[in-house]
Amino acid sequence: MGTRLPVIIQGGMGAGVSGWRLARAVSSKGQLGVVSGTALDVLMARRLQDGDQGGHVRFALKHFPSQEIAARIIDRHFIEGGKAPDAPYKPVPMHSPRPNSELIQLTIAANFVEIFLARHGHKNPVGINYLEKLQLPHLPSIYGAMLAGVEYILMGAGIPLKIPGVLDAFVNHGAAEYPLAVAGAQDGDDFKATFDPREYLDIDLPPLTRPKFLPIIASNVLALTLMKKANGRVDGFIVEGPTAGGHNAPPRGKMQFDADGEVIYGERDAVDLEKLRALGLPFWLAGGYGSPEKLEEALENGATGVQVGTPFALTDESDLEPVSKRELLRQVREGTAQVRTDVTASPTGFPFKVAQLSNSQTNTAIYEARERICDLGFLREGYRTLTGTLDYRCAAEPEYVFLAKGGDIEQTKGRKCLCNALVANIGKPQLRAEGRLEPTLITMGNDLVGIGRFLRPDHEGYSAADVIQHLLTGVAAEAIA
Repeated sequence: MGTRLPVIIQGGMGAGVSGWRLARAVSSKGQLGVVSGTALDVLMARRLQDGDQGGHVRFALKHFPSQEIAARIIDRHFIEGGKAPDAPYKPVPMHSPRPNSELIQLTIAANFVEIFLARHGHKNPVGINYLEKLQLPHLPSIYGAMLAGVEYILMGAGIPLKIPGVLDAFVNHGAAEYPLAVAGAQDGDDFKATFDPREYLDIDLPPLTRPKFLPIIASNVLALTLMKKANGRVDGFIVEGPTAGGHNAPPRGKMQFDADGEVIYGERDAVDLEKLRALGLPFWLAGGYGSPEKLEEALENGATGVQVGTPFALTDESDLEPVSKRELLRQVREGTAQVRTDVTASPTGFPFKVAQLSNSQTNTAIYEARERICDLGFLREGYRTLTGTLDYRCAAEPEYVFLAKGGDIEQTKGRKCLCNALVANIGKPQLRAEGRLEPTLITMGNDLVGIGRFLRPDHEGYSAADVIQHLLTGVAAEAIA
């Protein structure tokens, strides 16, 4: 790809759905493959405990700058042949503003491994997607990805004003800090995460390449704010509409619903592309742009290209759990696939797109049967305690725990543990008491119902290459050369 910007950016989906296999498949075809940066420390630990099928994690760890750290990770987590089916995964500590050294090293290494594997075997750029709201792991995660040569950092679900400065600092392995959003914070409070790479990786390394930074936005105001107030260079924008999968920005103004209970978005929620073009940065349109016609429309409106998620989520190369993938493809073939916006599911309070599957938490009986527990903690909210210290709570944790931390009981209604569900979505569910496995909750965009355009009668599924080939139908050769 050289310095050419991609026409297609593959979405960074879920926790591990867009893993290194999918990103590598997309990037090797000349477009931008993107891995999800969510919970990579937990995912790598569980892959090792499952025996590291194919040896991919251990292969990547052989290239990690510190072989001492790599050896400790393998010694702690790798189980030859995989853990027993009736054994739970060993826990990984939750992140905090002052996490232990072992967790930080695991996080650095996990992000390195995912990017290393996504880049292996080709010379094209690879990106990684983070959620701004998952703030505590940001610094070691980004550093680990940069160690492996990541070329694009994508970030949504928040206002990442301080990420450009972090990227600049890490080029020379310098220390960085990141402000933490804290409910109830007062003037004079200084809640932040800090990270000095040299404290955890005590070796001399050459300077790193600064990746391009593409924040994910849903409004012109946010684009302008990032350009004016970010503490470093912003390289472009991904403009995500409300039909995209995962977390959606809430509508501006009062939240209203249609007859089917779906959130209503209006003209105030649409991005003014003319004003966006005037900013002079490249941008990609996302949310329902997974067709040749919509790609052509995006290019005609001045976009550099599109970001596409849902069509890639069901490809052969995605790591979505096979039973769920087959069921969703069956629904698509039969015309019964449904995606609904759940405004209460996410502990973050953001609307969350969910595919309707009877064996997932969209089944009320399955949701209600699950015992509330918070042991991964990525979506916890920081809050200021009565003594002025920082603590964390989650609206999906046990109600009495949430209330004891000053939470409002109304905020717990309908909340689902997305952390455990998203990890279960890729076949790594934690085993609970009485042999219960954590249930899934599959997120997809509204475009799920149109996935049939990629299916052929003689194949059960389809590949990432099939998606790319179809999307580029009719695109001028010089645009993708």
